[in-house]
Amino acid sequence: QVQLVESGGGLVQAGGSLRLSCAASGRPFSSYPMGWFRQAPGKEREFVAGINWSGGSIYYADSVKGRFTISRDNAKNTVYLQMNSLKPEDTAVYYCAVKATRRGVPVSTAREYDYWGQGTQVTVSS
Repeated sequence: QVQLVESGGGLVQAGGSLRLSCAASGRPFSSYPMGWFRQAPGKEREFVAGINWSGGSIYYADSVKGRFTISRDNAKNTVYLQMNSLKPEDTAVYYCAVKATRRGVPVSTAREYDYWGQGTQVTVSS
């Protein structure tokens, strides 16, 4: 059974940093693109960042460019999201997702992803 487990969320002051991790199990994900999404209360789930299977292609939402960094360690079946200079508007539940298309593109559309984690809460206080 496929499982994605996020960790690293928490409460941080504005300007602070957090590092999210997403560990995948159940099948090897080294050939698949992975993404991070977030959902704030009352809002739709939105794309944050995506990374292709090799790490050679990376995409970010405009709202996080220059502040967030996505990376992956295929040997550990883990994807990371380093979040710096956090703002109150970054407050949301953060989800990792896998698009089960071998060597596919990490698109920004949530419905294109096949597996999701349970989410981890990130709260940024002002």
